[in-house]
Amino acid sequence: MTELLLIGDSPVLLLPDMGEPLGDPGDATALIGEAFGCGATWVALPSVRLREDFLELRTRTAGEFLQKFVTYGVNIAVIGDIADRVTASASLRAFVEESNRGGSVWFLPDMAALRSRLT
Repeated sequence: MTELLLIGDSPVLLLPDMGEPLGDPGDATALIGEAFGCGATWVALPSVRLREDFLELRTRTAGEFLQKFVTYGVNIAVIGDIADRVTASASLRAFVEESNRGGSVWFLPDMAALRSRLT
């Protein structure tokens, strides 16, 4: 069950760890609609909910999914430990670092890191 949190001044739609794997552009559209419906400006997506191929950049899954959020002006934070995947892929490491420098797509290790960045 999703939960709406207020972190600082930002309403955050927090998805549960349990549920179907996400990663299709249609999944992004559904999450954006849910965020709009409850007034959330951020979606916190547990990394355990990502489709298996999401972090394999050559599949373009991440790019297509995350671009929907950017297009519709809803921010997204992927929450969880992806360090092993980042360490194994120079391109993923660069993608994560570049995303984290911006203000709309973040990859963070835990909710405490999200709280820290939003307050």
